Amino acid sequence: MDRTERFYKIQAMLMAKPSVTMKQMQDALEVSRATLNRDLAYMRDRLNIPFAWDATLRGYAMTRQPTDGKTFELPGVWFNQQEIHSLLTMIELISKLEPGGLLLPHVAPFKARLEGLLDEGIGSSKEAMNRIRILPMAQRQVSGDYFQMIAHALVQRKRLDIKHFARQTGQTTERQVSPQRLVYYRDNWYMDAYCHLREGLRSFALDVLSGVQLVDKAAKSVAEAELREIFETSYGIFSGKNRQVAKLKFTPFRAQWVAREVWHPEQVGEVHSDGSYTLEVPYGEDWELIQDILRQGHDVEVIAPAALKKKVKETVQNILKLYE
Repeated sequence: MDRTERFYKIQAMLMAKPSVTMKQMQDALEVSRATLNRDLAYMRDRLNIPFAWDATLRGYAMTRQPTDGKTFELPGVWFNQQEIHSLLTMIELISKLEPGGLLLPHVAPFKARLEGLLDEGIGSSKEAMNRIRILPMAQRQVSGDYFQMIAHALVQRKRLDIKHFARQTGQTTERQVSPQRLVYYRDNWYMDAYCHLREGLRSFALDVLSGVQLVDKAAKSVAEAELREIFETSYGIFSGKNRQVAKLKFTPFRAQWVAREVWHPEQVGEVHSDGSYTLEVPYGEDWELIQDILRQGHDVEVIAPAALKKKVKETVQNILKLYE
């Protein structure tokens, strides 16, 4: 039983009986007298639970009862050491990933309380945070104001007017969209939305938005099943519905990593007797898949389809031309 559980059990015993002796508490909690004394002192001095030793009753008793007939609430948030470390890691993750610090001011008091709990006897918060490092790679800058407005529109189910720059065409278009969800993918933020200009679902990188305005008009809602079909059935975030399946073969050396990776929720993988690994993954647009194939260097071969194999070969040849 950890310290938090003991606090609640002690409180319950005090509320249930006119008085509770030290021996009764020790037997129920299975702790030493010294540990129990520390717990009682903490509950009285830090948590302000109204109890004291009653010489007449020869035990500990509540000095006052709650007016609403319920138990006194133990203030603060209580977690064990492993849970605190996990929560601090999540807060650190938020601080590294979230543009503009939208949530950070709200979780700062919670973080301070968690650090205080560690420092009160179960570990060092400074030591814990020094041992946690979050290193986003190739993270592109996103306007905190835009991020906050998009998040607000998502929750309030409102439309947005956006100015979107398309890298492939070099053009900026003005669109009205109904945001469906925010997505953090490969260290960058995207908005899945229904585009009223194109009359269909689109994914927008937040870093290329040059304008975001809230529209006082209800957003069009898209069923979760349709969102999954469009955005999650094929490889990568921009791919649309899957149309093909790529079959890749990795060398035994690279298989040590790739066989443990999830490239797609519906992937099919097989480790062969020689240690090599074949991976079948559905995809729509192929440019992002090609990038991941090239990232593996000579440790991967495209088996199928032929069109993908040809495009990877042409890409490699174009790269070689840069170094001739």
